[in-house]
Amino acid sequence: MEPLASRLRPQTLDDVVGQQHLIGEGKPLRVAIEKKELFSFILWGPPGSGKTTLARIYANGVGAEFHEVSAVDAGKEDMRRIIKGGSFNKVQDRQLNFGGKSLVLFVDEIHRFNKAQQDFLLPFVENGTIALIGATTENPSFEVISALLSRCRVFVLKELQTDEMLQLFKRTKIKMAKTASDWLVAFADGDARRALTTLEATERLYGKVTLESLKEAAQSSLIRYDKKGDAHYDTISAFIKSMRAGQADAAIYYLARMIEAGEDPKFIARRMVIFASEDVGLAQPTALVVANEVFRAVEIIGYPECSINLAHGVAYLAGCKKDRRANDAIAEAREDVRKFGNLPIPLKIRNAPTKLMKNLEYGKGYEKYDKESYLPDKLKDKKYLK
Repeated sequence: MEPLASRLRPQTLDDVVGQQHLIGEGKPLRVAIEKKELFSFILWGPPGSGKTTLARIYANGVGAEFHEVSAVDAGKEDMRRIIKGGSFNKVQDRQLNFGGKSLVLFVDEIHRFNKAQQDFLLPFVENGTIALIGATTENPSFEVISALLSRCRVFVLKELQTDEMLQLFKRTKIKMAKTASDWLVAFADGDARRALTTLEATERLYGKVTLESLKEAAQSSLIRYDKKGDAHYDTISAFIKSMRAGQADAAIYYLARMIEAGEDPKFIARRMVIFASEDVGLAQPTALVVANEVFRAVEIIGYPECSINLAHGVAYLAGCKKDRRANDAIAEAREDVRKFGNLPIPLKIRNAPTKLMKNLEYGKGYEKYDKESYLPDKLKDKKYLK
């Protein structure tokens, strides 16, 4: 049987629950559909907020041929087949033949595409061969290459609110008490798909939806790693602390948990770059070079092979000596800047490009290898790097 979430998927904008800032009267996506305006855009929002639904409704509304791929398992050849097999491959052809349909390519989880895959799409977006719709739960500023991002509008979706979730539950025609629906709203945390999947599982397993049966079904059927939940933060915390303690085995174990849960490899690699300066720091300056190269490898290669690059970097960072002095120094210096404001810079290290400034003794007495403190007078004896 078709899943409940799929059976309830809206077919028109009027059926969509939530996202009125994008699809309400006079709002951008509704206006685009009404005017049949074809363009590329990215839908950025939390899981279960309606990204796929809006992409399908848009493509249908503008009369386009819709193709959907998941960045988790699609490669360049998959996209090439879709693009070359579309009704028309050039924007001029579409303009000359009104019987042809435009081509919309929907890429779910576009943040999982590496740079090479995104580069492949760029010319087709640029010349109008396709209208690209990307869906992502991650900030596209970090996850989408700038050249592709500059050719797409970005629409931000919001989590479904309590009244919107309750409206969704009514459409299922599944009866449940208020205590049960309130618990399910809190459990789903704005994710419509999660709520409907749990609701359907509960009814199938227990025949009746109660607070108790919902809790049992949720415990038995749903993955406990949520990118926004405690498991996400607990795991990355354990990962960092294991590297800090030099426990490579533990760090690699927590790395494996994140990989198996589908954590974005670039998120993990970014944390490693931060760790290289924050925790290893001056003890082994090459750690930052290694961490940056791991990030670069992850960006180019992607899953599943980049898990090896991550493990390589983790083993190296965990084995490095640790020195947090640079991290502590900048933290203390920033605190003094916030506390004292912009204290006067000593005259002898100020820039003196004009005669007036020289007359005011800007730069006077400066020597390249001076031993006297260059800090402002109020902080003359301060030592940040201890």
